[in-house]
Amino acid sequence: MDWTVTVGVAPVYTPIFQGAKDYGFSAYPDLRVNHRDDFFASIPEGIGYNAVNTGGWKAGPLVKLRFGRRETTGGSPFLISGKSNALRGLGDVGFAGELGGFAQYTHGKLRSRVELRQGVGGHQGLVGDVNVSYADRAGPLSYSFGPRLSYGSGGFMSTYFGIDSAQSARSGLAPYRSGGGITAYGIGGTAVMPLSDNVALTLFGGYDRLGAPAANSPLVRQRGDANQITVGLGFGYRFGWDS
Repeated sequence: MDWTVTVGVAPVYTPIFQGAKDYGFSAYPDLRVNHRDDFFASIPEGIGYNAVNTGGWKAGPLVKLRFGRRETTGGSPFLISGKSNALRGLGDVGFAGELGGFAQYTHGKLRSRVELRQGVGGHQGLVGDVNVSYADRAGPLSYSFGPRLSYGSGGFMSTYFGIDSAQSARSGLAPYRSGGGITAYGIGGTAVMPLSDNVALTLFGGYDRLGAPAANSPLVRQRGDANQITVGLGFGYRFGWDS
């Protein structure tokens, strides 16, 4: 099939915001669109095109979305239960687009991927992601796991973890200004179990530790936690057609 579309939902148990100690449930829409092995679009993977696709290499432009943060609850627009008071006095962070590119190399069961993106809107920083994963099958079950690391420039860190003088006066937290550095590092995994030719369940999760620029923020030290755990279960229905 030239085109494939997956429609579903993915309940996720995760910290209310990055660096929070309070957890909640969000229900993310799981909409994925692929054209052959060149175009892809989904909430977690972004919108991208494999301009290079040969010899195990894939590379091309990439656009991702970051849904921001609400001062009153801390959560994303998809939060359905749970909230946090930790962000009081810090204000909202708006929706951001992140424009950039990716490069990926697959050799056997190992895949390495690097992304670099510039924020537009809610944050103006430069962000990057690096991950390595091992993928295999056990009967009908397919799975992958591996380490990951994310980077944020000073512009990104100041938006999500910095505290200026006005925010300090409103929140009671000490002022904090950070340069760029490692945002978080950890390990993640995914397991996919097909229930039929068109329906599948996806279990995913991971553990991340905030890097020093984020973990040293008074927001995290006094009101949050540098250790972050995420667990989710996706249910999706896939269909497709030829051009």
